[in-house]
Formats: sequence, structure tokens, C-alpha cells
Amino acid sequence: MDFNLKPSLTDLLAVASSMEPADGLAYFSNLFPNKVTFSSSFSEEDQVITHTILDKRLNIEIFTLDTGRIFPETYSVWSRTNERYNTTIRAYFPNDASIEKYVNKKGPNAFYNSVADRKACCFIRKVEPLHRALKGKSIWVTGLRTEHSPERKNLEVVEWDEANSIIKYNPLLHFTTETVKEIIKKNSIPYNSLHDKGFVSIGCAPCTRAIVAGEDFRAGRWWWEDSSKKECGLHAR
Repeated sequence: MDFNLKPSLTDLLAVASSMEPADGLAYFSNLFPNKVTFSSSFSEEDQVITHTILDKRLNIEIFTLDTGRIFPETYSVWSRTNERYNTTIRAYFPNDASIEKYVNKKGPNAFYNSVADRKACCFIRKVEPLHRALKGKSIWVTGLRTEHSPERKNLEVVEWDEANSIIKYNPLLHFTTETVKEIIKKNSIPYNSLHDKGFVSIGCAPCTRAIVAGEDFRAGRWWWEDSSKKECGLHAR
């Protein structure tokens, strides 16, 4: 394969699928210099990827979406990560005018009213800021794993994200929760203390609860909704 030319999506999938995450991240950062970015929600898998990027000093930007409704514990792990790695993880915020219009028209907790209102809130607080964060980039690194939900079992390690016109790289796609936790423990990686209290998938505070034994990984997100397919729109398919 001639890597003087940018490989096709099929080529990238073939190469990256056989690589360990650290090698894959290095591969993409070298192939697309200054064009690779990683979106972190400070989840356990995201912290593993952050550790790899910063520990190996890879040329990959790290950013987060501060929705304005995240847990204090999430801000804590954000601060501890900056301190541990002597870095500054960039934040993208909702558009002021959009969020003011939404809250003033519908109320601060309108997302409980309907799926449509919840998705509108997610769009303002997450999806639109993500579009800005990914602008001008070629590779979007995510912490998606197949264990997260049934809908994610058909994902590829490398795929095309049509909504953002970008190549998405999911280096931990086939990692188990146990493996992720082992890496965190082995490397003393900062993690969100809510994970120790039954919170598995952690998003905005009003929209996230702990789960109990036997519940689905995503059961703690938007638990008042009947739909079995609950996403915020960041990873639309």
C-alpha cells in the first residue's frame, strides 16, 4: 500500500483493525497530522484513550462538550486529568442564543416532556457544538464500544460518519468493560467516581441515573423514555 497517497476507508479499516489502540492512534496521527481529534466525555474508556494519547505524546487534539448540565464528579475528573498529564482539554459549549431561547420558551427541564424536546436539548447542548469541534478535521476518535448498546454491535473500528463528513475511529470498540477497568487500575488513570456508585453511561446529570444488576448498559440514560434505542444524536447512523 502506497501511504504517500491517503488510503481509502476500506484500506484504513483493514490496517487499523489489526492494530492495538496505541498503534492505531499513532498511525492516524502520523497519516493525518493536525487533523485528528478525540471527543472525551471522561468515561472510563475515554480516559483510557486520553491516557494513551497524552502518555505517548501523540499529535491528537482532545476536546469535551460541556453541556452546562454535567455532574460535579465529571468536572472533578476533568480537572484531575488536566493536572495528571499537565494538559488542557478544550471545551466546546452550547450556543448562548440557542440555549437561552430553548430554556426561556420551554423551561429548564423541558427534556422530560417529550422525546422531541429531549432531542432538541441534546442537539443544542451536544450535536451543534460537536459539529464545530470537528470542523476542519479528518479523523474523529471515539470511545465507542460494542458493549454499550445493541445498536453498536454492528459498528466498525473505522467507519464514515455521514452527519459530520468525517472518518470515525473507534479504537476500543471490542474491548470489554473488565479490560478497560484493568487498564485504568494498572496505570492509575483518573476516572469518574460515579462509576463506583452504579453509574455506567454518564451524561448530563438530569438525564443519568445509576443502574442495578441485570439492567442494560444504557438503562440509566433517559430512563423515562419508552424507546429501546436511546441516543443523543452524536453518533447518528
